[in-house]
Amino acid sequence: MAVKIILLSDTHGYIDEKILSYCKEADEVWHAGDIGNLEVTNRLQEVSKLRAVYGNIDDKDIRSEFPLDNRFTIEGVQVWMTHIGGYPYRYNPRVKKSMMMNPPKLFISGHSHILKVQYDKKLGLLHMNPGAVGKHGFHKVRTLLRFEIDNSAIKHLEIIEMKR
Repeated sequence: MAVKIILLSDTHGYIDEKILSYCKEADEVWHAGDIGNLEVTNRLQEVSKLRAVYGNIDDKDIRSEFPLDNRFTIEGVQVWMTHIGGYPYRYNPRVKKSMMMNPPKLFISGHSHILKVQYDKKLGLLHMNPGAVGKHGFHKVRTLLRFEIDNSAIKHLEIIEMKR
């Protein structure tokens, strides 16, 4: 059975009913860091199962609740989520060696506030950065990703855009 995922990042303490309405439709919500405060994750956990990592702006309370890296397998897909991960062919030095030795099928990062989905042919993985759904930063459009994982396949990827 397909698992419906909402992937978001860089809330910077901002959450609203529009974001939550998308999250309510998902089986799981994944947050790729720069959460901002625990109210954001508490509200997300009220509507769906949450997997998250902390980002560079997150305080000790968030860092005690969520890891820097979250590696897990869902529906046969190995996932690695971290906030500052870089992009295919230009991975962050902190993750690069491990990435080369044991690449996941899906690598997720945030931080840049730029939505990007890119396939890494060399490592055979899909990289996703959902952009930023919060209101803090230089981005003009708030974005998140919606997709499904079904029996080892990543399907039905959609970009959701919201006005700033």
